[in-house]
Amino acid sequence: MSVDAKIIARLKEAMGPKGFTEEPAEIAPHLEEWRGRYHGQSQLLLKPANASDVGRALAICNETKTPVVPQGGNTGLVGGQIPFHGEVLLSLERMNKVRGVDAQGLHMIAEAGVILANAHAAADEAGCLFPLSLASEGSCTIGGNLSTNAGGVDVLRYGNMRELTLGIEVVLADGTLLDMLRTLRKDNTGYDLKQLFIGAEGTLGIVTAAALKLFPKPAAYVTAMVALPSPAAAIALLTDLQHATGGLLSAFEIIPRIGMELVTAHIPGSSDPFAAPSPWYALVEASVPEGLDLRASIERQLGKSIEAGRATDAVIAASEAQRKSLWRLRENMSEAQKLEGASIKHDVSVPVARIPDFLQAASSGVQQIVPGARVVAFGHAGDGNIHFNISVPKGGDGKAFLAKWEAVSRGVHDIVNDMGGSISAEHGLGAMKHNEIARYKSKDELAAMRTIKRALDPNNILNPGKVLPD
Repeated sequence: MSVDAKIIARLKEAMGPKGFTEEPAEIAPHLEEWRGRYHGQSQLLLKPANASDVGRALAICNETKTPVVPQGGNTGLVGGQIPFHGEVLLSLERMNKVRGVDAQGLHMIAEAGVILANAHAAADEAGCLFPLSLASEGSCTIGGNLSTNAGGVDVLRYGNMRELTLGIEVVLADGTLLDMLRTLRKDNTGYDLKQLFIGAEGTLGIVTAAALKLFPKPAAYVTAMVALPSPAAAIALLTDLQHATGGLLSAFEIIPRIGMELVTAHIPGSSDPFAAPSPWYALVEASVPEGLDLRASIERQLGKSIEAGRATDAVIAASEAQRKSLWRLRENMSEAQKLEGASIKHDVSVPVARIPDFLQAASSGVQQIVPGARVVAFGHAGDGNIHFNISVPKGGDGKAFLAKWEAVSRGVHDIVNDMGGSISAEHGLGAMKHNEIARYKSKDELAAMRTIKRALDPNNILNPGKVLPD
């Protein structure tokens, strides 16, 4: 599609001289996602400076039925942020202020364009913690985190963005501003409207700011890498450690042997912390308040697990440098797999107790479709979210392998669904899964979602072709 020149002129006037660009070189970085799987097109990039700018832009787009695609840090992996058909692109990167931090009330107000790492820094400066932690935190933004209901490694203790958000400021399709930046922990005055927009991927409104929960800054961390014989042993260890720490585990990440090998092979400065290889590993972390010695509790439980055969070895970080070294092994998993060659990726969740069954069934199913495929399944076992990734067979044809993406994903997602899981745990549906979801959600659920979409965006201008099936 091509946006009419008169509409473009109106949008440019509404945004002011710094609020837009038509330069292809400046727009280009916004048109391709990190993996290079999705490519888009747009002749106009809007760069609003505040919510009023967003409102003026959307009012014009709604009046003229001009589609618009909002974008945060462009770190999404399902194409939700890409303008595929020449839509107007709206970046919130200029809206990047932390409006305030309340250390007593334990909350901050951050605009949608605030980079997650900068939100961490603002909280830390006030002696607090904003616990959302992602590998892309140096470039992803609060608005994108909200729009995808981001999770990350600390969901086990702190929850995802739905749990971390007290209030939001959002602009509706017709330009109406809903100021719901309340910081209350209790508010039972009707529908909790903010939850409609969190995880909606910009299809119902554009989030421009949020009131976020903060937590007391931990006095220390206890971080361990544990060698394990199987996924079942990992889940048993998770249960034991939750009881041993009184539920204070903040992260429990599983890593397969192949994942360890890929990272140590491709990422400079990384090394296997164990002398002997193990089929599986768990990266475990507890955040410790002042005056509480969790290290001793975790050491005792790890000793019991090793004696019982549920673990074979463990390394506990003795310094912050060692802690970062252990985390580097987990955080570089996706990058290492990318360097290894073509890969097919899944972001799924199943009930925690079903993780071993899922891994066995899905791995077997993949081998039937692509003999020799290398399963690299890792991630947030503590909350049931597994990144079930598959690398091309050794010496295999990457292009031919990627051509099987749909068949492989259908097999994996059918297994997930049969186990009561979700085909998208934290990345969203975007363009990748918006039609596939019709296979797994009931007609009544989809009908209710469409009713909400029509009510809030009757002209379907907000991120069309995403989330909802065609």
